[in-house]
Amino acid sequence: MLTSYFQPGGMLYADHVSGWSEAVDMVARPLLDAGTITDGYVDAIKASISAPGGTYIDLGGGVALAHARPETGVVATSLSVLHVGEPFLLADDEAHPIVTMFCLAAQDANAHIDLMQALASLLTDAGRLAAMNAAGDADELAAALA
Repeated sequence: MLTSYFQPGGMLYADHVSGWSEAVDMVARPLLDAGTITDGYVDAIKASISAPGGTYIDLGGGVALAHARPETGVVATSLSVLHVGEPFLLADDEAHPIVTMFCLAAQDANAHIDLMQALASLLTDAGRLAAMNAAGDADELAAALA
C-alpha cells in the first residue's frame, strides 16, 4: 500500500512555492529529516531536472515524480508528496505546470517496482486523482492518498 512508504510529516501542502527548486527542497525535507535520504540525493534530483530532458519526471496531469539513482543517497525506501495551490513550472518550462510532486527514494530495483506499482494504481484511479488535485491542505491530501 502506498501510504506505508510515507515518512511522518511526508504529506505536505503549500499555497505557493517560488519554483521547482523550492518544491524539491520542500518535498525532500521529510525524507532528509527521517534519515532515509542524504543531501546528495536532493542534489542529484535537482541536477537531473535542470539537465536537458529533465522534465521526464512529469507524469502528466500536473504530477511529477522527483527521484534519482539510489547510489546518490538513498538510505531507506521512502516517499513524500507536496501538493501546491498554485502550479509551478518544472525546469522553468511552461509546458510542464506541476501541482503535485512526489519524492521517491527506492533503495533497490524491487522497492522501485513496488513503489511505482502503488503510484500507478493511484494515478490511474480517477476518483483518487481528482481528490488529490482538489486537496486544499495536508489532511485532505492524506485522505486522498489513503
